[in-house]
Amino acid sequence: MPLELQAKLLRVLQEQEFERVGSSSTLHVNVRVVAATNQDLKHLLAEKQFRSDLYYRLNVFPIVIPPLRFRREDIPFLVTYFVNLYAQRMNKRIEKIPSETLEALSRYDWPGNIRELQNFVERSVILTAGSVLNAPVSELLARRSLGNPTTMEDCEREHILKTVQETNWVIGGPHGAAARLGLPRSTLMYRMRKLSILNGRSLPVSYNCRRGQTSA
Repeated sequence: MPLELQAKLLRVLQEQEFERVGSSSTLHVNVRVVAATNQDLKHLLAEKQFRSDLYYRLNVFPIVIPPLRFRREDIPFLVTYFVNLYAQRMNKRIEKIPSETLEALSRYDWPGNIRELQNFVERSVILTAGSVLNAPVSELLARRSLGNPTTMEDCEREHILKTVQETNWVIGGPHGAAARLGLPRSTLMYRMRKLSILNGRSLPVSYNCRRGQTSA
C-alpha cells in the first residue's frame, strides 16, 4: 500500500470519517477492522515503507499465526477439508486419502503455507480418477531437494523449543529455560515472540539441524 494511501486509511481509522472522491461532504463510519499480512511490518517500518502511526493504530490486538510447518498437526484436517471442497466442486467422489499421502504432506515444510497446500490438494483432486486421492507426492520430494530448508532462525527456534520443553515451559527462575540458555528472561520472551513460539505445546520441532532431517 502506497504511503499516501496509508495516511488516508489512518485518518479513517483514527477520526472515523472520510470524504468521497469529488465530494465535499464528510461521511462518518463506525467499523471494526481486521487486518492481515504475511509481511514483516517491523522491517518495513525500519525501511520507511510503512507508517509507524498506522502500524500502532492497527496493532491493537495482534495475533501471530505460526507458519504451517510449525502446526503440522493441522495439516491432515486441512487436507481433508480441501479434498472434500474440491471434490464437491468437480463432482467427484473421493472416499479415501492414503495414510502415506497424509504422512508425506505432514512432513513437507510448505513454504507457501496454507495457500500452497490448498493449490496442491486442488491439483491432486484434478488428477484423481477413482475414489482414492491421487496426490503427486513426488513433486514435494523434488521441491525439497532443490535446496536446504535450514536457516539460522530454524535452528534457533529448535534450540529454544527443546530447552523450554526440558524445563516444562518454565521460563524464569534459577532452573528455567532462560537460565539454561544464559539469557535474561525478557530477552528470551522477546525471542520466543519473534520466532512465533506463543504456545510451545502446539509447536513441534520441525527440523533437525544436526542431521538435516524433518520430523513431525
